[in-house]
Amino acid sequence: MSKKIVVIGGGTGLSTLLKGLKEYDFDISAIVTVTDDGLSSGRLRKDFGILPPGDIRKCIIALSSEESLLSKLFAYRFRRGKGLSGHNLGNLLLIALEKNTGNFKKAVEAASKILAIKGKVIPSTCEDISVVSYHKSGKSNKGERKAYLLGKKDPIVKIELNKKNVKANPEAIKAIIQADMILIGPGSLYTSIIPNLLIPDLKKAILKNKRAEKIYTCNVSTERGETQGFSVEDHLRVLLNHSDKKIVNFCLVNNKIIRKSLKEHKLGEVKNISTKEKYILGTKIINKDLIDKDKPLYHDSKKIAKIVWELSNG
Repeated sequence: MSKKIVVIGGGTGLSTLLKGLKEYDFDISAIVTVTDDGLSSGRLRKDFGILPPGDIRKCIIALSSEESLLSKLFAYRFRRGKGLSGHNLGNLLLIALEKNTGNFKKAVEAASKILAIKGKVIPSTCEDISVVSYHKSGKSNKGERKAYLLGKKDPIVKIELNKKNVKANPEAIKAIIQADMILIGPGSLYTSIIPNLLIPDLKKAILKNKRAEKIYTCNVSTERGETQGFSVEDHLRVLLNHSDKKIVNFCLVNNKIIRKSLKEHKLGEVKNISTKEKYILGTKIINKDLIDKDKPLYHDSKKIAKIVWELSNG
């Protein structure tokens, strides 16, 4: 029987991991944040009053066949056209499915069937929520994109949800309780990972599952607007402070450093991070080569999936 694996996060980091995991014999459930408000997702949230489709779409594509024409259509972004420029076709299709099925949860399930994905993609909550960021200067902002933009000059020190007692998606709770392994990250620490853990009953479900190994995958590099100057310990401390000191048992850390890459110049200088510590804040450190040598801001999907497979059978 396939081991049940839950991955929690959002954005590029989570989709990178899923792309590798689908090649192994896992029963995958991806629990995805719904706080995105940038670019296409932000415009669609405002215009249609739906949950942001962007991170969900990325994860659906990651779990589908890469050779599929439908998969390529879901990933297509319009580069021109009044009202269309900047929008992603997959986002628009999710809106159409939401209007036809009656709610966003059913729309995600329908899109997953259309692309015949391996696993499940589950919004962490069905409530309309946003993040509120608090910065070093004392300023605060509502919205994921504003948090990142202000964070470039005024570091984020804390993040909250704009609502109290947000209820988790029951499907997310079910997947967590049944999981043999729970992976948190990789991804943007403040805006992709932590928002999921701020949902009280989702966090409680993770802590309640005593059987599953719980692993935080630390980013291979710092990120502008969120974690400039951070060490591995800083990443882990922020994660634990926003959730619970027992939220994970292990921290998976890249052990290879690539200082710079000209291919990533638009995103700023690459500052890869690692550690030689065996334990940090009571969490066991697992050091492995996880980095994509051609895109050293990111994990290599094949490398990280192979390590997860080995850990699940270790």
